[in-house]
Amino acid sequence: MTFSAWLGLLAICCLGAMSPGPSLAMVVRHTLGGGRGKGIICAWAHSIGIGVYALITLLGLAVLLKQAPMVFNAIAILGALYLAWMGIQALRSKGGVSEKLQAGEQTDAWTAARDGIAISLFNPKIMLFFLALFSQFVMVADDLWGKSLIVLTPLIVDGLWYTLIALVLSHSAILPKLRQRAALIDKLSGVVLILLAVRVLVTM
Repeated sequence: MTFSAWLGLLAICCLGAMSPGPSLAMVVRHTLGGGRGKGIICAWAHSIGIGVYALITLLGLAVLLKQAPMVFNAIAILGALYLAWMGIQALRSKGGVSEKLQAGEQTDAWTAARDGIAISLFNPKIMLFFLALFSQFVMVADDLWGKSLIVLTPLIVDGLWYTLIALVLSHSAILPKLRQRAALIDKLSGVVLILLAVRVLVTM
């Protein structure tokens, strides 16, 4: 895998992690309800689930590429359309991030870890996201190092992003500022996702 291809993978992983959804809501809940430590536990438990999905998706797409290239190409097209749909939804959002920044209930470390891994493993949208994401990188990951990067990049990005969320939310003075910029975050994410979808279709 070339450095430029990895940068593309990194960019999409960052956008996937940053998009508002049930994962963000769960980390926010445990951070605000149990403190910084519980939020970080939830974040890295969530990232383990992401790593499991990444590995399963990578292996499945690799098999399809060898045995059924037409099916693989169809998945790549559908994946690009899904990225575009995510981008349009983000552009239409009126601050989806802000809606998730609500106070949480008291929680403990075990509950934070359990909820973190469960929200990633039982969210079918994550599988769709990885199908959309990995279809353009499987062909360039032709060795063990490349395949390892494809799995480890989303896992580490996810863990670091939600750790950052836990650290930010542990300082109450920062929360109002984050809410104020939530709509801008959504709009920027939407533009980049649409551009990435176009790139997938053009380079097929």
